[in-house]
Amino acid sequence: MPFAAGPVRLDRFLADAFPDLTRSQVKRLIDEGAVSLTGSDVKASFKLRGGEQISVVLHEPEPIEAAPEAIPLTVLYEDAALIVIDKPAGLVVHPAPGHPGGTLVNALLHHCDDLAGIGGELRPGIVHRLDKDTSGVLVASKNDQTHLALASQFKSHSIQRRYRALVHGLMKPAEGTVDQAIGRHPVHRKKMSVNCRRGRRAVTHWRVLKQYDQDRLSLVELKLETGRTHQIRVHLASLGYPVVGDPLYGQPRRDRACADVELAGLLRGLSRQFLHARLLGFEHPETGESLVFHAPMPPELQQIIDFLDRKYARDPNGPDSF
Repeated sequence: MPFAAGPVRLDRFLADAFPDLTRSQVKRLIDEGAVSLTGSDVKASFKLRGGEQISVVLHEPEPIEAAPEAIPLTVLYEDAALIVIDKPAGLVVHPAPGHPGGTLVNALLHHCDDLAGIGGELRPGIVHRLDKDTSGVLVASKNDQTHLALASQFKSHSIQRRYRALVHGLMKPAEGTVDQAIGRHPVHRKKMSVNCRRGRRAVTHWRVLKQYDQDRLSLVELKLETGRTHQIRVHLASLGYPVVGDPLYGQPRRDRACADVELAGLLRGLSRQFLHARLLGFEHPETGESLVFHAPMPPELQQIIDFLDRKYARDPNGPDSF
């Protein structure tokens, strides 16, 4: 692989060249001798200055087969073309290294007789995703025609998607839009960032529903135009209003530093980020009917909102959505 810029560390260059690999995976490849420079082994810290020829040997990953598993599902709607479920927090959408089973795909394979294969053997029927610790409405297709039609709606941004999040800070202004590209974080390879070399456009609209002055928290409604990895979490963190309980982009000290002792206890007991996909709307690919589905706020999130509302809610806008 030719390289014509420098100087830059070999491991950093390879991490940028192979965005699906983490820095630790790149270092392992180098340590195992899978990376060579002009035919010789080289260290991760080697400085590239341009013109070098790098050889990387990537071994085929061990195959992972998705098998049906009797995992309970909350089904909001189902017909011969598609299924809409209320995904709980903690459920990974599809198998991957580190999560070979116990996923939504495994549950769907058990629940449904047939799922579209166009998403790949490990992602049958999966048109879009929710993060592991984000709950809410998700649709899956049962045949290839439905999959293509739904994917087209997502691509054209005609899908309605509304999320609720509790964030740190009294968010100002009361409503607005983030239009910032998102790509792989330049250093932390498991994270996404707005400060990236090669990002894809991402647009998130927000509206503040309630604010809780005592502990400087805001309940926010979010509307997506695009669907990038970790989009809401990255955009909110970039504004300085991280999602409560977010282990990757959040601020754990702020989760624990609430002035209200009872609230601090509720937040410490939260094993997920406070982000919920409450609404999904789309046109049925076969009937053309406009469908809108809602998922109620999960109990572990609702009890926090109820506690905050009882003590010191302030509603800056009136309407509870947009």
